[in-house]
Amino acid sequence: MIDQSFLEKALDYMQKNGSSYSEARFHKLTGFSFTILNGQLIGASYEDSTGVALRSIASGGLGFSSTSLLTKDSILESASRALKAAKSQKDFKPRIGLSEEYLARISYRVSEKKPISDWSDEDLIKYFQDLYKGLDLDKRINITQVLLMFKYDIEEKLLVTSDGAFVKSYIPRIEVFYSITAEYQGERANRWNQLGGSGGLELLEKMKIAENLEDDSSSLSIYLREAKPSPTGKMDVVLGPEIVGLAMHEAAGHPSEADRVLGREAAQAGLSYRRRLEPGYKIGSEHVTVVDDPTIPGSHGFYLVDDEGVPARPRYLIRNGYLEEYLHNRETAYEMNTHSNASARAKEWWAEPIVRMANTYLVPGDYSFDELLEDVKNGMYIKKYMEWNIDDYRWRARYVGLEAYLVENGRITRPVKNPALEVNSVEFFSSIDAVGKDLAFYTGTCGKGEPGQGVPVWFGGPHIRMRGVRII
Repeated sequence: MIDQSFLEKALDYMQKNGSSYSEARFHKLTGFSFTILNGQLIGASYEDSTGVALRSIASGGLGFSSTSLLTKDSILESASRALKAAKSQKDFKPRIGLSEEYLARISYRVSEKKPISDWSDEDLIKYFQDLYKGLDLDKRINITQVLLMFKYDIEEKLLVTSDGAFVKSYIPRIEVFYSITAEYQGERANRWNQLGGSGGLELLEKMKIAENLEDDSSSLSIYLREAKPSPTGKMDVVLGPEIVGLAMHEAAGHPSEADRVLGREAAQAGLSYRRRLEPGYKIGSEHVTVVDDPTIPGSHGFYLVDDEGVPARPRYLIRNGYLEEYLHNRETAYEMNTHSNASARAKEWWAEPIVRMANTYLVPGDYSFDELLEDVKNGMYIKKYMEWNIDDYRWRARYVGLEAYLVENGRITRPVKNPALEVNSVEFFSSIDAVGKDLAFYTGTCGKGEPGQGVPVWFGGPHIRMRGVRII
């Protein structure tokens, strides 16, 4: 950690020289990552990213500066730059402000049942090489490539602000990415997945890496060997949790980011259909409630306090089919005359905190999987996706299935190839007439901002049943 007095002196300097608000954040990321291809180590690297970020509001403008030099003089110099940048905006409109909030004074850390430090880097590499050797992949297809990437990082922060926030945090995270490529009779297909969470090496068992890889090899086998062309047209569809989770992230989470709604991400990550649809608009059926919750223990997007000092809580983006909250930091909350819901996150010391998701999911219902199927006469079950895309407003999307099946008279029958569900967001949420109880979460790295900030997230949901949607 840094000498806290350096941060306090920077705040004092900015406040004495014209800041109405000042903020200093020490931010450290240390870690180790490596890549294994078909059992062979092909690369490894260490991460050590440490610095201090400073913000100032003065004369109605907001200035940001950062430094990787952790000396008192360098931090004061960076504070001076932030203050100067804020004052340079005195003629710009609208004026910048921050919402009044209850701010945290807290020190917390995520516990590790099996600390990362218990294993050497060589131990970690050997663990994954042994995992590869022990895989029981589908032998009916030719598996040409298995790529395994492992990463751990430890994120440490100390945030102090002129209006009283003090937040010290320690969050270790583990992430595994894999890609598996297969061939059969001249046709090739690929499946990739990302697994992650906050905690120690105990997460490796919870991730069930080998089981996921083996299951995905079976999905590729079904796709390459058995699947026939998909029917098209309007039909009832049961969607698997990983597609549901992805849709919650893309079609509910991103459009709810207040900076998108205000148009500030237009040139980087896009806009939002919620610019036209106010809170209270009925966007879906009564079965649809979507929550973004940073406080889920062990989650990839876990935090208890955001990077502006606001205590985190679950945020209801859609409740019983009606649009509800935007995701706010203190700046967007001030502009919209409301309160922050602790959505400010910064990737590293060089990055300004902006509005971000954490763990976004569809709240489960009470249907079993068989109950979702039983009322589908002629439809489809799409279990896993191969690819997806969505427009800049997060309005019209396409989800293309990898493992998918026809459903006839309530029973899963033959596999089909490349079914593409194409819907707009109202159609997606309005078509849901039943929600399963089997909530599952999936790992992602959510990109946004300029320069780009990729932050750890989860997205999730249960199986759902959709009525009369279009397969193309």
